[in-house]
Amino acid sequence: MRIAVNARMLTQRNPGGIGTYAFETLRRITARHREHDFLFIVDRPFPGRGAYPDNVSVARAFPSIHPFLWYPWFEWAVPRILRRFGADVFLSPDGFIPLSGSVSAVAVIHDMNFHHNPEDLPCLHSRYFNHFFPRYARKARTLATVSEHSRKDIARICAVDPGKITVTGSAAGGGFQPLTEGERAKIRRELTGGVPYFLTVGALHPRKNLVRLIEAFGRFRDENPCEAKLVLVGPRMFKTRNIFQARKRTRFEKDVLFLGAVPDDRLPGIYGAARAFFFVSYFEGFGIPALEAMSAGVPVVAADRTALPEVCGDAAFYVDPFSVDAIAGAMKALFSDEVFRMDLVEKGMRRKGRFSWDRTADLLWQAVKRALP
Repeated sequence: MRIAVNARMLTQRNPGGIGTYAFETLRRITARHREHDFLFIVDRPFPGRGAYPDNVSVARAFPSIHPFLWYPWFEWAVPRILRRFGADVFLSPDGFIPLSGSVSAVAVIHDMNFHHNPEDLPCLHSRYFNHFFPRYARKARTLATVSEHSRKDIARICAVDPGKITVTGSAAGGGFQPLTEGERAKIRRELTGGVPYFLTVGALHPRKNLVRLIEAFGRFRDENPCEAKLVLVGPRMFKTRNIFQARKRTRFEKDVLFLGAVPDDRLPGIYGAARAFFFVSYFEGFGIPALEAMSAGVPVVAADRTALPEVCGDAAFYVDPFSVDAIAGAMKALFSDEVFRMDLVEKGMRRKGRFSWDRTADLLWQAVKRALP
């Protein structure tokens, strides 16, 4: 079988959860199925080629992709490569597929936030996604997604048969594990001068609900005299001005730390030394950071909606993401109640075992096989 792959997210600087999903699944699928030929289609140099076996070749489609060029890239450049390669299947981990041509496609659509919250994206992105993704969903031979919540959402909004959609899940990476008390103390000294901190990880983006998280931290500190900091890890994405304004409004501005994007090898330590992890997004298709925190032995506070209850099960303290009081109350509980903290840690260690990249890759491969003509 000759499988072409939209691999453009593997070359992006800050690919986020979709890039992690693509890397972890494609690395496993290509290594386990060496009897098949894979062609990774990219739009720029691919320095990560060495992570994949020799049954993977690479084709670069021009020009380098940009929102203004999505349509010509997928409708003109990619189909030419598919014909030249003689592809049997086209696998797209970010959901974009050619609408022209006859090659069977597998589209991985992670969530439908662009439909529910179009204002959370630049106007061009929002219009493009809302116009084309329902068409991609109907054109694809099979679909994959990361949660049952997203499967139902995609089926309803895109008007496709739910049976066409495989739920693959996602997982945390292998580098996340609990730290010793000495390791935690060392990282806290380096990061916050030894002060306990709450952590959130993810792109600075409206749906991550960071304005309310910062406001809740200020309220927590006002009502609970103590030393604590709030650490935010992630690159800037879109509409970040309100986030930094929220920081300036609180009298604890110096205790709200923005670290930006951090190297992968540093991230497990930052997780592991946190007092608690807050993931209060108002929309998530899955929520890999919650599993990363569980794997690092850190209690999780999560929003009580979209896919997060499905992913976190009984291993999170749930809050209404639109209630600053509820988020501040969770900070108080996780800061002061050690018994409660350790109960969540133990539940998290059990819960994270339900998810693995091996399982996700196997389920995605089943979707690929179902797409064969």
